[in-house]
Amino acid sequence: MAQQTSGRDGFATRLGVLAATLGSAVGLGNIWKFPALTGQNGGATFLLVYIIATLLVGLPVMISEIMLGRKAKANAVRTYRELGPKGQPWSLIGISGVIAAVLIMGFYTDVAGWVFAYIFKAMSGSIATTDPAVAKEAFVALVGSPTQSLMWQWIVLALVSAIILGGVSSGIERTTKILMPVLLLLLCVVCARSLTLPKAAEGLAFLFTPDFSKITGGVILMALGLAFFKLSIGMGTMTTYGSYFRDDQNIPVTAARVMLCDLSISILAGVAIFPAVFNFGFEPSAGPSLLFMTIPAVFASMPGGQLFTVIFFCLTAIAATGAMLSLFEVPVAWLVEEFKMSRAKATIGTALVLGVMGAPATLSMSVLGDFKMFGLNMFDLYDFVSSNILLPVGGIFICIFAGWVWGSKRTRELLSNGGHLDNAAVVSGFLFVVKWVSPVLVTIVLLNGLKLF
Repeated sequence: MAQQTSGRDGFATRLGVLAATLGSAVGLGNIWKFPALTGQNGGATFLLVYIIATLLVGLPVMISEIMLGRKAKANAVRTYRELGPKGQPWSLIGISGVIAAVLIMGFYTDVAGWVFAYIFKAMSGSIATTDPAVAKEAFVALVGSPTQSLMWQWIVLALVSAIILGGVSSGIERTTKILMPVLLLLLCVVCARSLTLPKAAEGLAFLFTPDFSKITGGVILMALGLAFFKLSIGMGTMTTYGSYFRDDQNIPVTAARVMLCDLSISILAGVAIFPAVFNFGFEPSAGPSLLFMTIPAVFASMPGGQLFTVIFFCLTAIAATGAMLSLFEVPVAWLVEEFKMSRAKATIGTALVLGVMGAPATLSMSVLGDFKMFGLNMFDLYDFVSSNILLPVGGIFICIFAGWVWGSKRTRELLSNGGHLDNAAVVSGFLFVVKWVSPVLVTIVLLNGLKLF
């Protein structure tokens, strides 16, 4: 088993490993995208399909990335270069992950900036309205202002950079060990309030009572895509975080815990949102506007609504921060190890690049609204290239590498921690899925994203 290289930082505790990895997996997708897609695709029916898809797609790829990262104790690019057969271009998996992480941060910091701005808007009461049209005006005013939107994006970059500068154990691990429990606490507070509403049962029935007649090909494809994207796989984050894992960490168990915790937070977000949505007559299938337009109106409709709006956007900001830390760490680790930069220089350099790259995505909602490439504005282009091309292509080759190139013998050695763990059946199940099931399903995600399926 590879040991931590001299002078290389890593996660210091098992709790820190879980908190940091969960922080990477939990993001805006849990608080924003999951409830929106659940609302649009039949509630409990979509939830059930999503859970199955996560077991067959998200979890196997996550285990693969963490396993390979821990073995190499290196950044995403070096991991595949060192572990792959000599002379073969497997390092392209890592390069794809670095590019994807940078592109995602280019637009993700934009959305995170809106979330942070909404904390202060909620505090001031400027979005305390029961009229979704008024809430829409407030949102359009924010994203349509070049000054405001750029300012909030740069504030987010500065915050994440400050944490990354602290290092892996003192920066990422320490921060996520604080943020994840706080996120859970705040989410439970909002859930408790939402469940006291008169029509809460309708919202819970929508979320937990499946209607199998609503299972369609479109619902299955949507669930597969979400299961792949929401666990931060295929973008170098889990490979990079895996390189900081302790050698005695039980990878399959840790990955399963992360998946279950991630799923629990998504469900809690649904419990927080849907009872309130039903109680005040809003549309559960409102889609992405649910976060910035519907939610303020929903909370404003209940007693103490301003306080709960503040709490809701605080927990959303925490979720976004954990995800951004893992994305930011991918290029930083690459620069430090491949180009021998100091962590400070790598962090500052990455922040500057993201500031420059992210600006066109941010301004695509305002002054660059008419500028398009391949028919897409820069925000949508970053999203399309990363989500629809780089991530699924990376995921397919991660499965091929872990299942076929790395091989069964070495996989059993790594996932059993050199034979110290009695998990032969679990590893056999993992190997079957990662060889024969996950690559096929991720290929379907790729073809669907490219509108070819």
